[in-house]
Amino acid sequence: MTKEREQALQNLKTAKGQIEGIIHMIEEERYCIDISNQILASNALLKKANLHILTGHLNSCVKHAMSGKESEEKIQEIEMLLAKIMK
Repeated sequence: MTKEREQALQNLKTAKGQIEGIIHMIEEERYCIDISNQILASNALLKKANLHILTGHLNSCVKHAMSGKESEEKIQEIEMLLAKIMK
């Protein structure tokens, strides 16, 4: 497993724990702002995990594709992904 995937996995496991905690907070009828803050923290971890995955993709798949005939396809793939991220 690459370093980027290891970091993404760790972020996802941490987010999973936070989400389980958020569920308990809701079940215990905790203060809404506290719940919202935890949701925002989980979102940040998911974004970090995505960044690690995409960085790994750029450093492996895209580098390899750019040296071959698949370069135009990979550029379009990245453009579509960036459009999704920017939404």
